[in-house]
Amino acid sequence: MKNKQGLSFWRAALPLGLTFWLALGAFSAAAQSTQEWPLRPVKIVVPYSAGGTADNLGRLMADYLSNSLKQPFIIDNKGGAGGTLGSMQVTKSAPDGYSLVVSGIGSHVIAPILLGSSMNPMKDFTHIALLGGPPSALVINADLPVKDLKGFIAYVNAAPKGLSWGSPGLGTHAQLIGELFAVGNKLNLVHISYKGAGPAVMDLLGGQIQAGFMTLRSAASHIHSGKLRVLAITSTKRLKDYPNVPTFAELGYPKLTAVTWFSLSGPAGLPKNIVTKLNQEVRNGLRNQNIRDQLAVEYIETQDWDADNFTQFFKSEIDLWSPLVRSVVQAK
Repeated sequence: MKNKQGLSFWRAALPLGLTFWLALGAFSAAAQSTQEWPLRPVKIVVPYSAGGTADNLGRLMADYLSNSLKQPFIIDNKGGAGGTLGSMQVTKSAPDGYSLVVSGIGSHVIAPILLGSSMNPMKDFTHIALLGGPPSALVINADLPVKDLKGFIAYVNAAPKGLSWGSPGLGTHAQLIGELFAVGNKLNLVHISYKGAGPAVMDLLGGQIQAGFMTLRSAASHIHSGKLRVLAITSTKRLKDYPNVPTFAELGYPKLTAVTWFSLSGPAGLPKNIVTKLNQEVRNGLRNQNIRDQLAVEYIETQDWDADNFTQFFKSEIDLWSPLVRSVVQAK
């Protein structure tokens, strides 16, 4: 009888015990999978074609992370719609750390407003770490009788029809910086939009436009040859390759301290421990001398921020540039 009662007890307890151990096993597996992340290859979507700054930064960091975390980090170029096409793809991925995106001011601040995208850069993503970006510069044709920024402003004010200037494209960060400069000084500067910095540089050399806002790298060879002249840059400090070129900030324009930055993000809801781990690895990578040397060639600036500080910066950039982007949209 006692044996039957004991057997009945264990038969009744078995489903409860099995459920408990199954639940405990599932919890342990989930905890282990996030603690040990990554356990398999990680995809990093670059929402632009190969060869640009976003692609170069993404590949530099993917190589570093592959070595440091002992799993392949694979670049997947998905260009289109100003960077929103590939970025939207990542929002549909599971928030498990295996699908990331090279985000940035172009694809996540400017393009969603400019193109009327439904993508919400703060709600649809978890922002992980800043990769950095190059400053922009005000570049003029060397034949223009102007030697500095003060002289340029005076020259524009004296021109009956104003002055034409170019940027790498409508709604690009370089255009917004130029517009901010023009509005702040009440200058009659007529914007010409190009499909990339290359065509803008060619027209600047040919005299079709008199000035341009673009990255230094895109005009470097012509600056060094003396055909183009740099009046000011948007970096936080002077660059060692251009020691005589002042920053806009030191000339009295602190709001024109800006870089065309890129970053690493994932889908919304990414686990905190993965975000923290990735953020620290990216920051370690940016301290790597080999990477620092490669960033210096592109004049790329970065900051050593944790994920929370970077997310705050992301939000502040949206607040700063969104009104200007909307004014560009309304002017189209």
